[in-house]
Amino acid sequence: MQYYSTSGNAPKTTLKDAVVKGLAPDKGLYMPERIPAIPKAFFNNIGEMSLQDIAYVVANTLFGDDIESETLKQIVNETLNFDIPLVHVADNRYSLELFHGPTLAFKDVGARFMARLLSYFNKKSGTKDVNVLVATSGDTGSAVANGFLGVPGVKVFVLYPKGKVSKIQEAQFTTLGKNITALEISGTFDDCQALVKNAFMDSELNEKMQLTSANSINVARFLPQMFYYFYAYAQLAKMGKPLDNIVVSVPSGNFGNITAGLIGKRMGLPIKRFIAANNRNDIFYQYLLSGTYNPRPSIATIANAMDVGAPSNFARILDLYGNSHDAISAEISGCTYTDEQIAETLKETYRATGYLLDPHGAVGYRSLVEGLRNDEIGIFLETAHPAKFKDTVEKIVEEEVVIPSKLAAFMKGTKSTIKLPSTFPSFKKYLLSL
Repeated sequence: MQYYSTSGNAPKTTLKDAVVKGLAPDKGLYMPERIPAIPKAFFNNIGEMSLQDIAYVVANTLFGDDIESETLKQIVNETLNFDIPLVHVADNRYSLELFHGPTLAFKDVGARFMARLLSYFNKKSGTKDVNVLVATSGDTGSAVANGFLGVPGVKVFVLYPKGKVSKIQEAQFTTLGKNITALEISGTFDDCQALVKNAFMDSELNEKMQLTSANSINVARFLPQMFYYFYAYAQLAKMGKPLDNIVVSVPSGNFGNITAGLIGKRMGLPIKRFIAANNRNDIFYQYLLSGTYNPRPSIATIANAMDVGAPSNFARILDLYGNSHDAISAEISGCTYTDEQIAETLKETYRATGYLLDPHGAVGYRSLVEGLRNDEIGIFLETAHPAKFKDTVEKIVEEEVVIPSKLAAFMKGTKSTIKLPSTFPSFKKYLLSL
């Protein structure tokens, strides 16, 4: 399978090169040249299949030309050694709990898959000293750092906006040491993301260092997120629920998560429609209304992992739909909520159902409460454990949120960071000094 750039001015390349390079030379994002369909017979007995078995079929359909079958099966099984349950919340609304992995966030899936895939390609080609650059608005940094922790020949640099991630999130990537370095940037997530993109475009840096990205701009990070959409469908099938009117609401920041779902739909997954649920950073929602994409500086909210003012993966959505606003609007609707609305949803849902949302899941859940029809079944992605936002959630529900042992272990570590301004020359100087 070849991969092309969304910008259209770079030669096609292999999966290995797309993963190792991260960003195309023309600043575009890599996409598979074709989206293969999964045979319809696969869905006949999907309700009896395990998460690992489902993920392997999906992965083999997409990556089977580039990775040996047994190796791919091993990568999938090592990546997905935890459950992703679909939990009933109320009426026809279900939570897909993506917080049962090592760092209790959905990005564990893509980050762990990418770490293993990159390690496989490194061993196969004899490549050494790959430097992974990752910008984070919250959960990406912890998932990537823990996914790559101790991987031979790989150094990880996590760029995060100072004071704009939760203490628990910060502890998950600033206390690890070994091959993980945390860079505390004076700016926003968009500043961090811009530093990463500029680094890939800098010829001097690339001559000295082998750079790649573990953000969702990397195909190996965002494509594996398809796995849990198929598994959610399988769990509904196992429950004996109707399968012809499924709506999925995705809390959306950088739009890698929903893009993976959209590609899954192209592969044959019977999802009726998607909802891109935004906080106040409603760039995509405004695009749906106006047909014009106007990125702007991000706004800090209590759903901080979605505080993205220039979502990178919007380029992939445009590419997927041939730049057609009508085609995009036909399959994706949008919504946007204030902090007050998010808090209200979190509090009222907990009071009425006993189900504790995190702020991001609350955005997805509210969109189903407001926009789901009676004949539809709604799934929202609960992207992180509420304890990762302990202070915020406790203030809203006025009850203590117990920290799971996995998270508590991170809090015992000692924070170690490198402080840098948001200017590229300073970042470049730091990297060249290593």
